[in-house]
Amino acid sequence: MSSDHGRSPTSDDLANLEDAVEPPVSATKPGRGRRFWLSLIVGVVILDALAFVLVPPYPAGQPGEPVSGIGDLISANLELPAPHVVLDLSPESRPDPGAILFVHPSITSTIFTTWLVMLVVLGLAFAATRGLRIVPTGLQNAFEAAFEGLENFATSLGGPGARAHVPIFAGFFLFILFSNWSGLVPIFGKIVELRAPTSDVNVTIGLALVAFFYFQSQGIRRLGLRRYLGKFFVFSGFRKGVGQGFIDFYVGIIEFFLEFVKPVTLAMRLFGNIFGGELALGVITALTIALVPIGMISLELLLNFVQALIFSVLTLMYTLIAVESHDAEEHAAPEHGTGPEGSRAQMAAAPAGH
Repeated sequence: MSSDHGRSPTSDDLANLEDAVEPPVSATKPGRGRRFWLSLIVGVVILDALAFVLVPPYPAGQPGEPVSGIGDLISANLELPAPHVVLDLSPESRPDPGAILFVHPSITSTIFTTWLVMLVVLGLAFAATRGLRIVPTGLQNAFEAAFEGLENFATSLGGPGARAHVPIFAGFFLFILFSNWSGLVPIFGKIVELRAPTSDVNVTIGLALVAFFYFQSQGIRRLGLRRYLGKFFVFSGFRKGVGQGFIDFYVGIIEFFLEFVKPVTLAMRLFGNIFGGELALGVITALTIALVPIGMISLELLLNFVQALIFSVLTLMYTLIAVESHDAEEHAAPEHGTGPEGSRAQMAAAPAGH
């Protein structure tokens, strides 16, 4: 009776062992992915052609009427800067049509959509924080990962001092991001009651004013009113001479007025990029088939993310600048050398008795 005990493994044994340990991998057919994408493109073109025949386009506000040219297609996809009024709270007093700036109590499409975005963000936050677990899973894990990512990003930009302002930074980012992306949902713009909040200059100005009052109040709270205003109205330069004093005072006045430019740039940058992107997307949608708008939407997803990040990062940086004392560098400890000369300099500068 023969036994295999102590027999050295052969090449056949090793091949059988590899087959047992590693299951055979099915070879992917070459060109399978290419055929999938080609079929998807053909399907989109067919769907676009059927939609054009079964649901023909019509001029804006004239359903059932045929279009007379490309101009009707473009105007049907354009969105005027003034938002649609969903509910007029003061119908007896209408504003002047030629007025640029006016106050009229009403609920517009952007305000209504803002409430919807707030409900979505708060609903997701409530669902993520309901029944918290030590080891997060699912939605809780996603939200914690997003918040930790934003916190790490903020502290990498502003240092440990930025940690106290992470909630306002993350809040601005998430709200603006969801507001920007809401305009890419197909029904937005087609239903007049729904419109991306950040495509309305009134909403972006409101966000910028909130950011402005936040970083100004943080600066006054940290430094006090007198020291905070002393960052702009600088008179200490006159101790070094009249010329130096006038230069410091002039630069401080310029910085003071630039503080009021910050909310304008925050509001107009966000509004211009989001509204302009929607106009470009509307025109391209009217003039091309569905494949090109899909690529444009992918680009807008990235650009909207960047715009939300820019607004929140600038708010964080403005806050850190506001809480920084003007004379922080003047009171910084001087650096000395590590050699014998540095040691003698430290001993000479040290008070007697130390």
